[in-house]
Amino acid sequence: MVHTSAALNRSIDALCMIEPGLARAIERLGYPEPRVRATGYDTLLRTIVGQQVSVAAAAAVWNRLEALLGEGCPPETLLAQDYDGLRACGLSRQKQGYARSLAELVVSGGIDLHNLPEDDEAAIAELVRIKGIGRWSAEIYLLFAEGRADIWPAGDLAVQIAIGELVGLEARPSEKELRAIAEAWRPHRGAAAILAWHHYNGATL
Repeated sequence: MVHTSAALNRSIDALCMIEPGLARAIERLGYPEPRVRATGYDTLLRTIVGQQVSVAAAAAVWNRLEALLGEGCPPETLLAQDYDGLRACGLSRQKQGYARSLAELVVSGGIDLHNLPEDDEAAIAELVRIKGIGRWSAEIYLLFAEGRADIWPAGDLAVQIAIGELVGLEARPSEKELRAIAEAWRPHRGAAAILAWHHYNGATL
């Protein structure tokens, strides 16, 4: 788990023993803070709402949805709402489809977000059954909401850029190359991703 500073720092210390480039990032920037989100429907619905829009725009849409549907936008209430009501909140037709897919799976018991498989790949496979939730979104959910220690979002552009810089590559690695690089970092790859974002944000300030 990487939900506490102590646990995250222990994983980072283990990584620094393996990869000197990561140790140099800690010397320069210090340890990152844990990234923690709530488990369950609320967080995944927020993920859908926030796709391809700014943080401010996503917050505005979410606030309007909660005003219409109630706190947390309960799935039963969302499913009972018509297209025009959700559209007025700023939710496009495509995102409404994604939100309804999530809500229907939750209401029907087709997915239990509080009892996902322990195996990471099996958990990802469950989550991508939700329309609009791809592998990256599933990985981010498992890392931030569940604190899974070995989740590795190798398709994340910022992680690719940061790790490429930290390990001294001349070019940004591909997702396949990044997965190969990180094999030696198991079971601490989640901490490596959090450290990569920490470096990326620090380097672009």
